[in-house]
Amino acid sequence: GIACPGGGEQTRMEEGEVFAIETFGTTGKGYVREVGECSHFALNPDPSGSVRKRVRLHEARQLAERIDKRFSTLPWCRRYLERGPKGESRYQLYLRNLVQAGVVEEYPPLCDIKGSYVAQYEHTIILKPTSKEIVSAGDDRGMDW
Repeated sequence: GIACPGGGEQTRMEEGEVFAIETFGTTGKGYVREVGECSHFALNPDPSGSVRKRVRLHEARQLAERIDKRFSTLPWCRRYLERGPKGESRYQLYLRNLVQAGVVEEYPPLCDIKGSYVAQYEHTIILKPTSKEIVSAGDDRGMDW
């Protein structure tokens, strides 16, 4: 993805590249920020396994393997671990270890002002020579790009 406008990002989009375009709608003032205890996580891609090998705690490496088998790099929340087939209960120390090692990425809640709601919208696009293709768009997309 590309950072928010005004964020100083100088990345240039090139033909053939694929991008996730994310926008955040809010009923508040329109300034979304990360607030509170993290509830959602995702395994960082690590094709060679080199990052996981740096994890010292054996139990943390085992947790990373279970996460990889169950979710791969899809996002998940704590209750998915707790209610899963293994019924993880004493995972918090090992999860913290995986986050600190860069194996798992945290995704904290997004908030605006108190009492408001925040929603994320996303489309995936491919840049073609003379156009773009919205590969995530279906009949239910509700908007004409």
